[in-house]
Amino acid sequence: MEAKDMAALSGTDSLAEQTTSRYSESRLIVRSVVRDPLAMIGLVVILAAILGAIFAPYLTPYPEQGKGDPSILEKFKPPSSVHLLGTDYLGRDVLARLLYGARSSLSTGFLVVIIAVLIGTPLGAVAGYYGGWLDEAIMRITDVFLAFPPLLLALAVGSALGSGFVNTMIAIAVTWWPWYTRLVRAQALSLRERHFIEAARSIGVSDSRIIATHILPNVLTPVWVQGTMDLGSAILIGTALNFIGLGVQPPAADWGNMVSQGRLYFLERPWFAGSAGLAIFLVALSLNFVGDALRDAADPFTRRA
Repeated sequence: MEAKDMAALSGTDSLAEQTTSRYSESRLIVRSVVRDPLAMIGLVVILAAILGAIFAPYLTPYPEQGKGDPSILEKFKPPSSVHLLGTDYLGRDVLARLLYGARSSLSTGFLVVIIAVLIGTPLGAVAGYYGGWLDEAIMRITDVFLAFPPLLLALAVGSALGSGFVNTMIAIAVTWWPWYTRLVRAQALSLRERHFIEAARSIGVSDSRIIATHILPNVLTPVWVQGTMDLGSAILIGTALNFIGLGVQPPAADWGNMVSQGRLYFLERPWFAGSAGLAIFLVALSLNFVGDALRDAADPFTRRA
């Protein structure tokens, strides 16, 4: 058998072994997360928030108030059987506002992380695999973005772009992608020296295919773990921008602008701002629980048996 044929056979075997290994690793991670009680509590809270946002029109008798329609004669009603979480300064049902506000708050966090992963992961894979001047160029650009505190940079970009949901999402994503570039680059630097990569090169597999079929699949686990842990922070920064008026504009609901509008009345009528603040706290804490569980599960030394 020729050397090239042996390399091809070795590369095929290595690919099959990688696929089996990744599948087994995924099962172990899922099993470990399921056995973590805090992670399961966090998943229940996150799922409840997502379902509440999706089915908001069916979970409240005042869907029109979630979209901003006021009922001024009902303003500042305390929690009751009619308004479970009370009403705000315009008489709008706080529960309706909370459920509709979850749509923008959760969407901001998830979309920011997705955009950051889609930008940072390919750049990190290319930088780590090729090295040289391309690696230097990508990493120096990354360092420029990392030189600024994330919230400060998001404020600057958001102020330049103007208010609105899409602009807020872009402003936060600009601050987030460099972390994934650095993470994936470190993984790619190690992977490019592995035998299965050398076997793929020896049989003439193109660099783009090696990156797509060998590098990227093997860096997904740390990327998923980091993404889960970043979701809570992305939601917090998104609500912070909404709090100061750079995000979703009234009368649309968002947890950040609900806290901003209710802070003036907090001592006398805490249900308005308090419900949105509690929602932010619970979702961010739950995402951290799940992220911590995934991080521990991905590490063989800390994984639950």
